[in-house]
Amino acid sequence: MSSFLLKSAKILDPESSYHLQTKDILVEDGVITKIEDSLLNADQILSFKNLHVSCGFFDSSVSFGEPGFEERETLANGVITARKSGFTSFLLNPNLNPVTDTNSAVKFLQQQIDPQLIDIKPLGALTKGFDGKNLAELYDMQMAGAVGFYDFKTPVADANLFKIALQYMKSFEGLLFSYPQDKYIAGRAQVNEDEFTTYIGLKGIPNLAEELQIARDLYILEYTGGKLHIPNLSTKASVELIKKAKAKGLQVTCSVALPHVFFTSDMLESFDSKYKILPPLRTQKDTEALKNAVKDGVIDMLTCDHEPMDEEHKALEFENASYGSIGLESAFSVVNTLFGAEKASELLTKPKTNFGLQTSKIDLKQRADLSLFDPDSEYTFQKQHIFSKTKNSIFLGESLKGKVFGSIYNDSFYEN
Repeated sequence: MSSFLLKSAKILDPESSYHLQTKDILVEDGVITKIEDSLLNADQILSFKNLHVSCGFFDSSVSFGEPGFEERETLANGVITARKSGFTSFLLNPNLNPVTDTNSAVKFLQQQIDPQLIDIKPLGALTKGFDGKNLAELYDMQMAGAVGFYDFKTPVADANLFKIALQYMKSFEGLLFSYPQDKYIAGRAQVNEDEFTTYIGLKGIPNLAEELQIARDLYILEYTGGKLHIPNLSTKASVELIKKAKAKGLQVTCSVALPHVFFTSDMLESFDSKYKILPPLRTQKDTEALKNAVKDGVIDMLTCDHEPMDEEHKALEFENASYGSIGLESAFSVVNTLFGAEKASELLTKPKTNFGLQTSKIDLKQRADLSLFDPDSEYTFQKQHIFSKTKNSIFLGESLKGKVFGSIYNDSFYEN
């Protein structure tokens, strides 16, 4: 029998009767067996300065590289990175090689992951190979364990295909992810269209490209019914469209990636390829609207949008570099810096419910699913804080607040 004893841990869990109390917590064989003012004995005593504990963190958009792009990230190292960063559960994107678009591909991923170490839920592709023309094995993938269907950061250009997919998935309560960008309006542009990016000579993607796609998707959703998730919102008008759709009672959820509530397109003055992400960084007006929508609950969740990219594709001139930034290692610190500890713990745990996933609770006889952190520690995020195989983090060099100590899931502890 293995056991962990957390000493003087301030509990952040509104669902727990111990919320905001500082207690000793004993975990035995993966179950919380005691929560008291003072406990003494365990196989491993975990004592950290200013220890806070919440339910395990969750993220709705994580990419690795295995199979097919192991130079970016492997499943084994990705799991270690997540656990050390406080994450015990996340959705795994299907942007692999081969693309996760069959029942067998979903099963393969699940067979590679030890469910006692982490809870990873695969997303299946919406169309075969992200071709945008032929629906993939949606029902079969859901039966195999896929929790949604997403052509990763590839817009569904065919409105009729989008309509048919929503209608078909209603029969088994499937969840459709739709990346919000009209590819014809976006064209080959790589940054936001605004006065600053025009001044520095970069061709821009107008906000219209995102907002037109969202408006189309919501209009079709109102016609068909079904469930829709729109990831990576990035504009003020997009927030208003979602707000109106929810007021109508449509089953729609949405997310915003952390860079879009932290940075603006002004960062592009350096032409540093670490700022090249999709959607592109927007204006201060958009960033403020997104942060307010997170606080108000119009935006359902934040995502670190973890997307490893090897140096050969990232460390290039801006126009030739690939998109993407890793985000697991910096996620808690960024959210805590922007919103504070209590809101951060809520934003990093509550979104599970949007995908019908089992939630946890810090209480007696509950399975141990815990993130450990100090919300007051301040530091500058550097490469030494990165566990991923690639180091393409947009947050390198940023002053952040909040340090993760690690995570406990079942009977395992991963220390940062």
